[in-house]
Amino acid sequence: MSEAKPEPTPAFPSAATVFVYGTLKRGGRYHAHLAGQLYLGQARTAAGFTLYSLGEYPGLVANEADQAGVTGELWAVDAACLERLDVLEGVSVGLYSRDFARLAPPHEILAPAAQLYRYLGTTEGRIHLGSTWRE
Repeated sequence: MSEAKPEPTPAFPSAATVFVYGTLKRGGRYHAHLAGQLYLGQARTAAGFTLYSLGEYPGLVANEADQAGVTGELWAVDAACLERLDVLEGVSVGLYSRDFARLAPPHEILAPAAQLYRYLGTTEGRIHLGSTWRE
């Protein structure tokens, strides 16, 4: 499901395009971590991803059987913000990995691919949420 690195967003040239789907979305409890970054719009991943409840936050996992993808938001973020998000998401301790994923039409107009945080733990015994996290 990984894709080549997309080009920087023209309105925010040194930025990475990040897809958020849970507590980082507008109105979410960790949205403040995106302060000063550029909101690009609503988006959905291409098919092949789904969400599970991890209690107070969701976990996105690859799922080849999924046909809907996951709904969320696209953000252009600078390098400092990306580092903060990696810490929040537990990348260094193996909770999540930051991967590239294709976006579904018509959202690929905003960016053909975006970085997202994929949950690396087990989903056994977790509640399957499907395509949308509602906090």
